[in-house]
Amino acid sequence: MRKGVIDVITLGCSKNLVDSERLMRQFAYNGFLTRHEPRSVGSEIVVVNTCGFIGSAKEESINTILSLIEAKKKRKIGKLIVMGCLSERYRDDLIRELPEVDRFYGKFDWKQIISDIGCSYNKLLENERLITTPSHLAYVKIAEGCNRKCSYCAIPIITGRHRSRSIEDIEHEVRSLVRGGVKEFNLIAQDLTYYGRDLYRKPSIARLVDRLAKIDGVEWLRLHYAYPAHFPKDLPAAIADHHNVCNYLDMALQHISDNMLRRMRRNITKAETIDLIADIRRQVPDIHLRTTLLLGHPHEEEEDFEELKEFVETMRFERLGAFAYSHEEGTFADRHYRDEIPFDVKNRRLSEIMDIQEHIAEQHNARKVGQVLRVLIDKKEEPYYVGRTEYDSPEVDGEVLIADSHKLRVGNFYDVKITDSQAFDLFGEVV
Repeated sequence: MRKGVIDVITLGCSKNLVDSERLMRQFAYNGFLTRHEPRSVGSEIVVVNTCGFIGSAKEESINTILSLIEAKKKRKIGKLIVMGCLSERYRDDLIRELPEVDRFYGKFDWKQIISDIGCSYNKLLENERLITTPSHLAYVKIAEGCNRKCSYCAIPIITGRHRSRSIEDIEHEVRSLVRGGVKEFNLIAQDLTYYGRDLYRKPSIARLVDRLAKIDGVEWLRLHYAYPAHFPKDLPAAIADHHNVCNYLDMALQHISDNMLRRMRRNITKAETIDLIADIRRQVPDIHLRTTLLLGHPHEEEEDFEELKEFVETMRFERLGAFAYSHEEGTFADRHYRDEIPFDVKNRRLSEIMDIQEHIAEQHNARKVGQVLRVLIDKKEEPYYVGRTEYDSPEVDGEVLIADSHKLRVGNFYDVKITDSQAFDLFGEVV
């Protein structure tokens, strides 16, 4: 066990990662050596930032805590602290079932950790972080919470109502990150397109994008987690107007049949969804749309699923992910529906959708062969340098693999001619 060292483990989404990075900055200010997800823990304090979104995420969080409890019993670590979404939602149960954990914190009271370990919280460093991603990219959280009432989703239960950060506050953070060498900024929120309705009484995501895109040093600005209902009509133009705003939009649709959209409480129809996609693609012709689909929600009949399959084949999304429905206590679905669709049916539908998408992705990538694309180098993994185009978000999308025949610098941009493709990755050479 190493004294003066704090290990932080982050589970779940990039929004959790931002919280971990802010906490780590405060630890560093107080003189601790702080490590993020070391290969083996062995420190004075371990902090686990948990996820509580769906069943598989909760299971991963519990298993991680249990493994650390074993490490604590063997005196490999000192204090064990748990924070984040899981403990925000189930704190009393966790305290009762896991007494070996020294302290539980939720998603919003984690700042109390600093004083509880005998240190001081520096308000002036509130928006500063120890970046755990490659130093040339960062996530920027522009809001917390969600005002949507989707039937299946527990996130509003965990996070509460939507709360936007001010444009000035976000600008200050982005300028600070630019000074630290960050070039790529991924804007995140539970609902990006709701941004500003609470602070400015109108959708303000386009205004925010316009302000951030004008900051010197912002090379790429990418948008994550848009919501299709009441979509801000001025957002596509804001994407198209700036060369450094990536032609990329992550917008979860979840389903397309009117029956399922109604049961999921998505507040949009099939026809409106198709019109929205057409309008976005018209205004930003080169855009790559990423969407997420939910399979096996209660009352999803085979005809609903077949309609969804046809929609995926017709829309030909450049990026698509899917997950099986998880029945979450406290949600509208928990109160009003039975989790009636068998597990194997959910997984079969999930596999069918992803098989369709793999074929589509393969065709999209094949059309890029021969093109010259701007690529940001993320890392070197023999025998390749590994980078991404503006159409590829970190961790979730494909990569560009460049043969190690040039001396390239991680964090730099290069023009790369695409020479070959697979379903999810491209191969290229520097021009």
